Amino acid sequence: MDDDLLTVLVVEDEESILLALEECLLQAGYHVETRKTGRDALEVAQQHRPDAVLLDVMLPGMSGFEVCRQMRAKGLTMPVIMLTARSEEFDKLQGFEVGADDYVTKPFSMDELLARLKAVLRRGRLQQKAGRKYQFADVEIDLDSRAMTRAGAFVELTRTEFDLLVYFIENEGKALSRDLVMNDVWGMEYLGTQRSLDSFVANLRKKIEVDPHRPVHIQTVHGVGYKFSLR
Repeated sequence: MDDDLLTVLVVEDEESILLALEECLLQAGYHVETRKTGRDALEVAQQHRPDAVLLDVMLPGMSGFEVCRQMRAKGLTMPVIMLTARSEEFDKLQGFEVGADDYVTKPFSMDELLARLKAVLRRGRLQQKAGRKYQFADVEIDLDSRAMTRAGAFVELTRTEFDLLVYFIENEGKALSRDLVMNDVWGMEYLGTQRSLDSFVANLRKKIEVDPHRPVHIQTVHGVGYKFSLR
């Protein structure tokens, strides 16, 4: 086994779906553990600490909701994506209340699932950087408190603005297409358009640039998207 591969635990009692998910994840470059019951899933999650969990809601004996609740109660913080055939708002809210990071309603495309998995893994990596800070010009970003200051004064950022700014910083110097930014930051569940992204960028420029109309940090790459500079 390659120690550099991220491990995904798939918990699904329907054999055909389980095999399809396993094959898809293996082809995408993940190591995969599979289980069919909630109790087995809890045991694997505790012992092996996978990087993420794909968790079916309707499991024999113990529901996915209860599995997720117990995982969080035991201090397991890896991202969890709930897989559900039900689309009622109650189910979605219950999933988030027990600590799920995202949900996918069956039937779903594998491309959508992989995009959502990539997004929760990225957010998980950001959360693990507790205590780390980024600094450029007179701006300081505290990843632990999710706060930004400029010239020592607190500047309020929305959740979206903060995630977008951190993404730009971590990809400093790269020309990033608008589609890539939207998929990496929000995943395919993001319902906004490229214009929505441009609006978020415009708001960020007002908060970090000396002259938002002549940006130094968040630069436009014509015909592509954006590039971030720490200078």
